[in-house]
Amino acid sequence: MDFKFLIAADVHLDSPLHGLSQYPGAPVDLLRGATREALKNLVRLALEEQVSLVLLAGDLYDGNWRDYNTGLFLAQQLARLREGGIRAFVIHGNHDAENRMTRSLNLPDNVTVFKTRRAETIRLEDLGVAIHGQGFARKDVMDNLAEHYPAAQADFFNIGMLHTALSGGYQGHAPYAPCTLGTLQSKAYDLWALGHVHTPVVLCEEPLILFPGNIQGRHVRETGPKGCALVAVEDGKVVSHEQRNLHVLRWEIIRVDATEASDPDSVVEMAAAAVATEVERGGGEFVATRLAITGDSRAHRRLLENPEHWTAGIRATVAATTAEAAWVEKVQFLTKPGVDPEDRLPGSGPLADLLRYVDGLSADDQLRALLAEDLQTLREKLPAEIFLGDEGITPDSPHDLARTVADVKGMLIPRLLASRVTK
Repeated sequence: MDFKFLIAADVHLDSPLHGLSQYPGAPVDLLRGATREALKNLVRLALEEQVSLVLLAGDLYDGNWRDYNTGLFLAQQLARLREGGIRAFVIHGNHDAENRMTRSLNLPDNVTVFKTRRAETIRLEDLGVAIHGQGFARKDVMDNLAEHYPAAQADFFNIGMLHTALSGGYQGHAPYAPCTLGTLQSKAYDLWALGHVHTPVVLCEEPLILFPGNIQGRHVRETGPKGCALVAVEDGKVVSHEQRNLHVLRWEIIRVDATEASDPDSVVEMAAAAVATEVERGGGEFVATRLAITGDSRAHRRLLENPEHWTAGIRATVAATTAEAAWVEKVQFLTKPGVDPEDRLPGSGPLADLLRYVDGLSADDQLRALLAEDLQTLREKLPAEIFLGDEGITPDSPHDLARTVADVKGMLIPRLLASRVTK
């Protein structure tokens, strides 16, 4: 039997977006409605491609709902699949397990939700498909669920559905339902549809094992295109798979090299041009971006003396240049002076010494040890947006540490310089 199906995960429907009010000009309605619109896009794609199945590999919800409207919206969208003769299969992830209303929601009869006590198998005789899955009974499932999945069924196309971070966690995600790639391969299934990791990743081609990623980035830690996987099967074999975009807005971190900028006005123009290029690259789709202004620049001192002014200028210029097709969430001024740092801070004293120390911070082994030991203290003292994301900063990740250090420097240096100027 030849058929097509979609693999999606981590919808996080109506995910709350905290702190938007602190960002001037934030497209609040667009951001708050993004997960709903992305789910509509998923349903639309399923109908257009005339798929037979939609697999939803966990975290449909985002913890406790404020009311039943979230669940009702989901039920309405799944009912649209039923009208197209499409069946949906759902496993609950760690966020779904937090929700008390999840179990009382009545879903359309084209939807099958896998049990949470043990793995079970659903056979679709008309397609020759056997789907194996188990949902999370609680948020913090630390057992190897995959180990107890049933054996592949002979003469069927076998699909495994699992919400997992693999062994030891994956890309900073909490290590729920840990398992190895070898364990998944040992089941002899034809395909594994995984959830929990928000970046699309193909782990193996034969058998096909993949994370489709989440369908909509929710903050700047979730950059790039987001969507689902479209899989085609012929004669019991996967013949093609491709990632299809579903997002309604795309988050990006854009680095702007201000080395050649002679003054802050030039930096504003360069930043706006970089954002406009990103919007054009995406065919005009809305881009939410964080800008990192870098380089040894003669504009360095003036930028850091009044970062709020130049941030406002960049935001206004970006809005005008892109016809409001982009929004700048934050601007990090990470430039360095075009001369030696000692010349920037003549004289000596505690403040000058502190500035030089902060300016020289890097994510080396010493800092990594400091963060690993005192991460909770840092969390209490630093702004919440530094730790945005499902799992926050990972102390052992050099990438996360470098990003944290850049954030810290971007916040501390302007404030220290401003303090020095006013004294």
